[in-house]
Amino acid sequence: MRVFVTGATGFIGSALVPELLKAGHEVLGLARSDAGAKWLAEAGAEVQRGDLEDLDSLRRGAASAQAVIHLAFIHDFQKFRQNCEIDRRAIEAMGAVLAGQDRTLIVTSGLALASRGRLATEDDPSEPVSENFPRASEAAAAGLQGVRTMVVRLPQVHDRRKQGLITWLVQLAKEKGVSAYLGEGKTRWAAAHVSDVARLYRLAMEKGESGARYHAVAEEEIPLRQIAEAIGQGLGLPVASVAPEDALAHFGWLTRFLTWDLTGSSAKTRKELGWDPVGPDLITDLASLRFS
Repeated sequence: MRVFVTGATGFIGSALVPELLKAGHEVLGLARSDAGAKWLAEAGAEVQRGDLEDLDSLRRGAASAQAVIHLAFIHDFQKFRQNCEIDRRAIEAMGAVLAGQDRTLIVTSGLALASRGRLATEDDPSEPVSENFPRASEAAAAGLQGVRTMVVRLPQVHDRRKQGLITWLVQLAKEKGVSAYLGEGKTRWAAAHVSDVARLYRLAMEKGESGARYHAVAEEEIPLRQIAEAIGQGLGLPVASVAPEDALAHFGWLTRFLTWDLTGSSAKTRKELGWDPVGPDLITDLASLRFS
């Protein structure tokens, strides 16, 4: 199958492209830079130059493919609302090209607010788009007509170099000399190794059902205190609690995420796709930070 991948040179994309090629698929990867284009070519993929705001480039890439895997997102969370709108327009532009041709579009979302007080499941709808929750990936995909759409919801995706939102906690720990957690550190986040996540995208493309949601969850709920302790161990730094009234001063824009349980089950995903995550767990990767 010929696959157009946005975010092809990013953290997950750089694991997904070899995964697809190894499975015998052709890959056309979106690249913003000369360095990204060079990496794709050396990996054995074709190159589509452009970015998320270049809708013509996205349309050309989608038009030449049997499937699109949309990984790209601008991870500047201080401009979260603006970047969510860019994401929505990108999905709609590619979906319009794919419409009526029995082709696949897989979009990327997260576990945020999919449920409250329990593990989110694949049957839980996304939080409705609002001022407080502007990410419209799932809503944009659901609004497309004549396209075989699927959603992959991501937890904290990690290896020894990057760990999703936890990457910023690691940076803060280095800057402030302490690995911190909020309050009692009872908030819980799900996680999965990047190699397992890449394999899940491939399986969804090959075997997934139109309209399905899939959860790339290997570990369902890890307390933030345990995460902070692993960061402290990995960096050789002390670990401390930050009181809620001091959270914004210490954590900045991360504060609201630290109050959300970003947890989920992948039982349905594993059963339907035969996905069995085998990569290292999050705490193992965080404990290796000083060696990364």
